[in-house]
Amino acid sequence: MSKRVLVSLVSLLSLLPLLPTMASAADTANRLDLTNTWVGYASLVLFVLAYACVMCEEYTHMRKSKPVLLAAGIIWAFIGWIYASHGFTHAAADAARDNILEFAELFLFLLVAMTYINAMEERLVFERLRVKLVSAGFSLRGIFWITGLLAFFISPVADNLTTALLMCAVVLAIGRDKVKFVSLACINIVVAANAGGAFSPFGDITTLMVWQKGVVHFWTFFHLFIPAAVNWLVPALIMSFAVQSGKPTVGTTDIQMKRGAVVVMILFLMTIGTAVCFHNFLHLPPMMGMMTGLSYLKLFGYYLKKTHKGGRGTPGYDPEKADERIGDTQAFDVFRKVARAEWDTLMFFYGVILCVGGLGFIGYLSMVSHVMYDQWGATTANVMVGVLSAIVDNIPVMFAVLTMQPDMSLGQWLLVTLTAGVGGSMLSIGSAAGVALMGQARGIYTFANHLKWMPVIALGYGASIVAHFLLNSRFFDIML
Repeated sequence: MSKRVLVSLVSLLSLLPLLPTMASAADTANRLDLTNTWVGYASLVLFVLAYACVMCEEYTHMRKSKPVLLAAGIIWAFIGWIYASHGFTHAAADAARDNILEFAELFLFLLVAMTYINAMEERLVFERLRVKLVSAGFSLRGIFWITGLLAFFISPVADNLTTALLMCAVVLAIGRDKVKFVSLACINIVVAANAGGAFSPFGDITTLMVWQKGVVHFWTFFHLFIPAAVNWLVPALIMSFAVQSGKPTVGTTDIQMKRGAVVVMILFLMTIGTAVCFHNFLHLPPMMGMMTGLSYLKLFGYYLKKTHKGGRGTPGYDPEKADERIGDTQAFDVFRKVARAEWDTLMFFYGVILCVGGLGFIGYLSMVSHVMYDQWGATTANVMVGVLSAIVDNIPVMFAVLTMQPDMSLGQWLLVTLTAGVGGSMLSIGSAAGVALMGQARGIYTFANHLKWMPVIALGYGASIVAHFLLNSRFFDIML
């Protein structure tokens, strides 16, 4: 185990009491305080071991969903057995259903978003953008700024992981033989993608969780635009001086988008609009709007299948597989290269939510809420959430805060949304975008290279918090 993993594990052990979650719907009279029992201690150990396996995924090559799924099942088995032995046969079941409902809404929402992103990828939308950038003839410094700018503005609509992978592909195609440039550009992309995702309900899992919980309204997120931009621009400006001058030599190969690509993009925007309307005007869960939007893609996929003529008469054409060119009627079959990773991510979310939900039901929720938000104060606690998310995945951290429901102003809720979204940029392992790029640019963009620029990234993190307090001060008077 590397020194990085050991440091991360020690940090996780010391900060684990700050990871509670999921308040139960059961009657408080039927709640048992298990924090000082063998069940509580064993559950903590299980979660630590499972998360240690997640952090070692780079070395063990074991999918991150496997350990957390096992830990979730065992933790809730412990809870169910103790409650059943005390005669509370429904309390644990009700709490588990609350957790599962929370996951189900997130799961269905993400499933639709992933389907659309993958459909656009299959229609060569992103590949077309990549080729255009590669063949445009920009200087290395120009590519540095353009990829960062695109990462910042694409991630609010797509997700920060997909955006980072796309921009990294551009950087590698242009300057694979220029190691220093690729490393700096990848760091810039990770920071920009995470910052861009922080001001949009769709940009990151944490912002999606906050929006679906109803804590922050859809349009209120966009007040974080300038703080998020500051978070990216401060380190980007400093790093840009280290980018070498000159222009790369690139090819001129052109790629055209497949039929229906523009319509798929329009349908995706319509689906987002449907989700917003369902939530804001009909007061229904956003995932219902997303699932409704999935029907748009299904119907269009049917149209493409019936009108597909381009392959007829060509060698190897199979009319039964014509529908796979849009990719939704065969339920991810066309996306064999990405389906496994995406389903692993979704199962990881399930495991994390159930694990952390079990720890919260055991009784750590009130303990942590008292320490963080009563003793430290909301500002300190919310800033530390961002620091913690650089070590541990920001999903369980944000889920913990949401289920603690501390008594905070709207300004403080926006602050924790910002810090949880951008805090992971301080370390390469702090966000999905960073981890993915370490694999895509293996040996070039590394943990050590990112760590060298951590002080600069931390400067941007602090500047974004200051910008939020200066620009959004009115929200600190609005109590939720």
